[in-house]
Amino acid sequence: MEHVEEAGIHSGDSACIMPPITISEDLQNQIIETTKKLALELNVIGLLNIQFAIKDDELFIIEVNPRASRTVPFVSKTTGVSLAKMAVKVMLGKKLKDLGLIEMKKFPFVSVKEAVLPFNKFPGVDILLSPEMKSTGEVMGISYNFGESYFKAELAAGDRLPVSGTVFLSINDIHKAQLLDEVRALHEAGFKLVATRGTAKFYTEHNIPCEMVYKVNEGRPNIVDRIKDLDIDFVINTPLGKVTRDDAYSIRQAATRYHVPTVTTMSAAKAAINGLLYVKKNRELSVKPIQEYYKEVK
Repeated sequence: MEHVEEAGIHSGDSACIMPPITISEDLQNQIIETTKKLALELNVIGLLNIQFAIKDDELFIIEVNPRASRTVPFVSKTTGVSLAKMAVKVMLGKKLKDLGLIEMKKFPFVSVKEAVLPFNKFPGVDILLSPEMKSTGEVMGISYNFGESYFKAELAAGDRLPVSGTVFLSINDIHKAQLLDEVRALHEAGFKLVATRGTAKFYTEHNIPCEMVYKVNEGRPNIVDRIKDLDIDFVINTPLGKVTRDDAYSIRQAATRYHVPTVTTMSAAKAAINGLLYVKKNRELSVKPIQEYYKEVK
């Protein structure tokens, strides 16, 4: 599984993708071989949970746990293989080859796991993701396109991404350029863009019309007023450091209170924009029984 969020966000709070879409085949092979070596060296029989990180095409190991994780049901539903049942059989003496589990199965569709976060139940809690897990459940979206699968997963988690309306941008200096193509795509798709002063200046200078809106301490009407007036349909807020996080706290609180979908990491922003643009273009979501997908697993 490939995590959508960066390393440093608790794996239980990160959206995950199967199969990976940005990890090279060479790195995937390295992951497979490293996993085999770790399992044999640690003498683990059954399920093994490993978290890797990739930096500049170099593979790092974050942690190895000789246990199942709560994403086992997601992997099982994606592949059609009951991993928990298989693991018990192996622990009782069965061989993997006897169970037909020689290698990872191939499938032409994309599954996305999304965390269910209970922020609307706890007023005052900041929605920023961190190493501390905050989610209370998981949902899954599946289709032949990553964008549609991500949209479905967000919908199941309680966040309907908009296919029209106004997008608010408050993006740190490091991420502004990295999101340039996605922000341009939003504009070309007909979305109205509003942003804090620095973000608006950056995108306007890159020929993307972007209306400046006040921060809370700069005047009225400010961005929180716009959210309260239901004038904002989607919030992209990627803070950097404690000061910017504190400045944007009231924005995130207002978005949560008024049920405005919000993302706080660059990777999630890219995934969300990918999803809403796909659905906007195709106008509807595909629906298919999951058993039909299993027929294509090889």
